[in-house]
Amino acid sequence: MSRRRVLILCTGNSCRSLMGEAWVRHDLGDRVEVHSAGTRPSFVHPKAIQVMGEAGVDLAGHRSKPVEELRTLPFDLVVTVCDAAREACPYFPGAKNTVHHSFEDPAHAGEGDDALPVFRRVRDEIRAVLVPLVASELGFVAPQKR
Repeated sequence: MSRRRVLILCTGNSCRSLMGEAWVRHDLGDRVEVHSAGTRPSFVHPKAIQVMGEAGVDLAGHRSKPVEELRTLPFDLVVTVCDAAREACPYFPGAKNTVHHSFEDPAHAGEGDDALPVFRRVRDEIRAVLVPLVASELGFVAPQKR
């Protein structure tokens, strides 16, 4: 069976879409090729790297990418994870299917250690919601969390 191609899209590609990409790769990686991008890419947020590392998933080598970099790839599924990205890219050329589920942006929680609980909660919500959503949209059974 060939791997299905998935794009996780948000505005900055600094937290939510990168965490989503990492969780989908971690949990469904043998069945999907997953990418993330932003409509206005910025940087990989250090707290996203930190909280994903706490969960055993390394984001250190990731970079924030513009959606234009991936426009020519045909995707089986595009998932927007913030309302602004859905509004900016209501149609993605080459996508067989597009779905939306908005997650809170943890980058708005601040820079101090007080923001860590928000990053952790959003990290866990993304895994709990996004992995089963992607699996379902592609016709897979989502694996149990490891």
